[in-house]
Amino acid sequence: MGSEKQPGNSTQQMGRGMIYLAWILVLGLLTLFFGDILEQQHNPNQNIEPVSGSQQLSQIVLQRNRAGHYVANGKINGEVVRFLLDTGATNVAIPAALALRLNLKKGREGVSRTANGDITTYSTRLDSVDLGGLVQYGVRATILPGMAGNEVLLGMSYLKHLELIQRGDELMLRQPAGS
Repeated sequence: MGSEKQPGNSTQQMGRGMIYLAWILVLGLLTLFFGDILEQQHNPNQNIEPVSGSQQLSQIVLQRNRAGHYVANGKINGEVVRFLLDTGATNVAIPAALALRLNLKKGREGVSRTANGDITTYSTRLDSVDLGGLVQYGVRATILPGMAGNEVLLGMSYLKHLELIQRGDELMLRQPAGS
């Protein structure tokens, strides 16, 4: 008699399994939903639209993120990347793992002084850098082996060709006529 299965026992187990599955599904959907919200807060400039300016100037307007930074999607050599604008960086700075994915060639080895000390770097040149249609060619860049993540620091080797105007939480980048 002790080895007989009770009919309600398997039904209860199946019911519990369905409840667990439902909770897993709900948690998965919430993770996707809130992940998108967090990404939008980190990078409010995922789809930059060029703004028509006076005198046929090419310009874009970026929104500051919650941390006070200007983060935006763009392209290096036609490949989509995420930029963090950094007027304190001399060159465009690229993590080594991303440089490998972009098939960038390591040039001359050098040493850079950073807030975290001296680091080994490699020079390279980017065929093109595109931020919302503001394209520069032959841009100097630096590959940083110790740099974590996939964000590219968009430094002055690109930004020096643009006019930057900040008002409140917006940054207008404008390519002067004839550039």
